[in-house]
Amino acid sequence: MKQLRILFLLLLAACTVSAATREVKLKFIETSDIHGNYFPYNFINKQEWGGSLARVYSFVQEERKTYHDNLILVDNGDILQGQPSAYYYNYIDTVSTHITADMMNYMGYVAGNMGNHDVETGHDVYDRWISQCNFPVLGANIIRTSDGSSYLKPYEVIEREGVKIVILGMITPAIPAWLSENLWAGLHFDDMEATARKWMEIIREKEKPDVVVGLFHAGKDAGTMMNKYRENASEEVARNVPGFDFILMGHDHRRSCKKIMNVAGDSVLIIDPASNGNVVADVDMVLIVDNGRVTEKKVQGVLSDINKYTPSPDFMRKFANQYSEVNDFVSRKIGTFTESITVRPAYFGPSAFIDFIHTLQLQLTGADISFAAPLSFDATIHKGDVEVCDMFNLYKYENMLYTMMLSGAEIKGFLEESYAMWSNRMKSPDDHLLLLKKREGEANGYTFANFSFNFDSAAGILYTVDVTKPAGEKITILSMADGTPFKMDKMYKVALNSYRGNGGGELLTKGSGIPVEQLKDRIVASTDKDLRFYMMKYIEEKKTLSPQPLNHWRFVPEEWTVPAARKDSVLLFGDSYKR
Repeated sequence: MKQLRILFLLLLAACTVSAATREVKLKFIETSDIHGNYFPYNFINKQEWGGSLARVYSFVQEERKTYHDNLILVDNGDILQGQPSAYYYNYIDTVSTHITADMMNYMGYVAGNMGNHDVETGHDVYDRWISQCNFPVLGANIIRTSDGSSYLKPYEVIEREGVKIVILGMITPAIPAWLSENLWAGLHFDDMEATARKWMEIIREKEKPDVVVGLFHAGKDAGTMMNKYRENASEEVARNVPGFDFILMGHDHRRSCKKIMNVAGDSVLIIDPASNGNVVADVDMVLIVDNGRVTEKKVQGVLSDINKYTPSPDFMRKFANQYSEVNDFVSRKIGTFTESITVRPAYFGPSAFIDFIHTLQLQLTGADISFAAPLSFDATIHKGDVEVCDMFNLYKYENMLYTMMLSGAEIKGFLEESYAMWSNRMKSPDDHLLLLKKREGEANGYTFANFSFNFDSAAGILYTVDVTKPAGEKITILSMADGTPFKMDKMYKVALNSYRGNGGGELLTKGSGIPVEQLKDRIVASTDKDLRFYMMKYIEEKKTLSPQPLNHWRFVPEEWTVPAARKDSVLLFGDSYKR
């Protein structure tokens, strides 16, 4: 009898322990760098395309059937810029609820994060968007200059089945290197690693979380910009700041999913879904909870293909009116081009595409010289009617137009830095004209070794680029465009976009040798609206235009560069370029 009683007590104890131990399954889904791709339609090229929030919602709804409230949907920034759908509700319809807030609320996001292109829209836009979101938009390292407080909520705390989760949000601190100060007036951006250390200590002491997630608008391959800003420091933070269970990345548009070991010897998942909602970061977490305490955690991540899903009919019905509004906006005729213009020739010499931008910049500012680069890798505006949508091909970003004062020597240094990133040093006629590299993961196909949006050419001066010379010795400036002498010690008015004028691409800092702190002192004028606005206005006033190359520069020696250009064009685009 006594033995039966002992057996009964042992069984009762086992049942009690079992009841106190439970498994909690969580799913985290991250979108990042959506860039206005809300609908499965490209309003710029007027064609169906992949990704989009409409498809993401189909995936999320399917997964919610299993995970219910344990599915945690977050966004990692750069959602307010890119497609005309974002532009329209940023600057045209500023009365309605912002489409981005409306959609994110509908989809059930629990947290957002600021990206650099969200900041690019300006205080009026992102402050309105944030105020209309039913969830916090995070930014632990976005700091008020007035009192040192956080401009946005540093982290969000959520609970699921008794599990306490903290999501810490940060942005790349290099904003001042790219964006005009009026867009982020009253703010500064702290280093990511220092910020993570500060808030991890606060979070551990105050919140005592079971799970800590980093939501960082920064990629994994860190580099220092202007000897000042540590960009793409997500992996550094994951390694050097213990306490994160996983880190959701963005900003660099590069798919990544891997585990690393931090300095404490713990495994940390870092994952990045690239851009446009073609894939999402999909993280499964299984926790063992024993008497209210998490005793075990398992984290697995994958990049889930969203293009396997059809756009959500419910989503499309809900936002049908907004779709129509945007489509009407981009379809408005603003003028006529008598010739087609394409970006492709711009990599090999003067082009009607880039020289149209040069011409406009010179006319708007009255500057002596203009700098401009291809902002889209491969874009065409066909002859005939020019519509609003074409302006997003002509000029991809919402940059302001600056006028700056630069010396002749600084102008030459600027161009030397640009063409050093752009052109190869040819040692024989068989060499590449351009600095190229094989495309990642592809047996065939080439792309540029550096970002083509930093390939600035100039107008207003006549010059050659000798590709047989080393970097720093390629440029020979012959004269001003009107034939008058160009002088190295003379100060010139130069028109360029705000990204470049703030130090973007480091052409002014590395190339011209101007310290970053002195750049603002060189700015003598700035537009109050983006360049695309003035381009549309210019075309509407002129009605009919025939864009032509200005022919202010050329690669030399031409007996090498012309055949090499044809070969490189085939490698890049599949056919030889035409002027």
